[in-house]
Amino acid sequence: MALIVQKYGGSSVADAAGIKRVAKRIVDTLKSGTQVVVVVSAMGDTTDELIDLANQVTPNPPGRELDMLLTAGERISMAVLAMAIADLGVEARSYTGSQAGVITDSVHGKARIIDVTPGRISEALAAGAIPIVAGFQGVAQATKDITTLGRGGSDTTAVALAAALGADACEIYTDVDGIFSADPRRVPKAQHVPYITYEEMMELAAMGAKVLHLRCVEYARRFNLPIHVRSSFSDRVGTWVMSDAVLKEKKVEQPIISGVAHDLSEAKITVVGVPDKPGNAASIFEAIANANVNIDMIVQNVTTTATSSTDITFTCPKTDREMAVKTLEALKPTIGFNSVEFDEDIAKVSLIGAGMRSHPGVSASFFRALASADVNIEAISTSEIRISVVIRAGQTDAAVQAVHTAFGLDGSGEAVVYGGTGR
Repeated sequence: MALIVQKYGGSSVADAAGIKRVAKRIVDTLKSGTQVVVVVSAMGDTTDELIDLANQVTPNPPGRELDMLLTAGERISMAVLAMAIADLGVEARSYTGSQAGVITDSVHGKARIIDVTPGRISEALAAGAIPIVAGFQGVAQATKDITTLGRGGSDTTAVALAAALGADACEIYTDVDGIFSADPRRVPKAQHVPYITYEEMMELAAMGAKVLHLRCVEYARRFNLPIHVRSSFSDRVGTWVMSDAVLKEKKVEQPIISGVAHDLSEAKITVVGVPDKPGNAASIFEAIANANVNIDMIVQNVTTTATSSTDITFTCPKTDREMAVKTLEALKPTIGFNSVEFDEDIAKVSLIGAGMRSHPGVSASFFRALASADVNIEAISTSEIRISVVIRAGQTDAAVQAVHTAFGLDGSGEAVVYGGTGR
């Protein structure tokens, strides 16, 4: 019997009606002859509301206690979904991340999965029950504390469980009909993408596309696990995320450009007047790494001849900005740079497509599209299949729409967003 893992996002289980609709889909899957394991997110905007509550109590909630608070959202979802499935005459058993065997490191707020031991999940399947697992959470191997995996972590929970159970595929249910060439909330004419490679999806996720979590795609690629992104509000086919080799076997022709992504969640930090000496850049980024701050784009200016110093700029999540600045300020006496500056009013816009490898002129067209929308570029970063720029946050919509149109990605109709706030 085939086995799939289904993950339902917050918009899919936002209220009682949504939970009943999801329960019916799960039961129908089982009755079709497929075993199913379910991973569920918190209802609607519950996680955001819990974060707001914590911030009303204190501007700096302790990481351990914040994780304890935030995991309550998924516990509610898993329990009420199990009840809804039971009401349809099928046994369901709910499990927290730790009960499901999701073992992580000890970094609160953005823990990484280091092992999955799904013994209780296998037992439930053997007994004919449907396991319902709380996403986004696990238990630290060293401390035994409850941890969370960061925003979008339920996707990673689902893929990790699917890999550990040897599932045939992982279905990610959301509030849109799969993956689109841009965020349909900002680009109504975004086109549906039926197939996409792991590499392209990883770039899209890393550059701000919210439909899949980056680490979930990394995990899927490692285990060559197909991901099927679908809407829980319709029966449309969705999008398959697979290896390039599998898509070639299926004779699927990939477009030159897969999509345009944007990210408003990052801050830009500049270390001003760094003495141009070997080892200084290493010292800066070692300190940032030791503070568990993830960085993305890095730009180093040309050394000023008169002062023999340079500026180093990088981007990081806004949530890590305070820690990054504090860490750098502590380095100032050692390295001797002038100051640390930060800017949170920025956006990152990225163009992604495997066809960039073999098609010249993509960069020129990208920059010309931004220029036509009167968008100024503050930093540039590239990979084999991606071009990213930092711009002013207020120009995000204009930039994304200009690039989307310039590369012929506009569709004839409007993409449907069934639910969710996109918060």
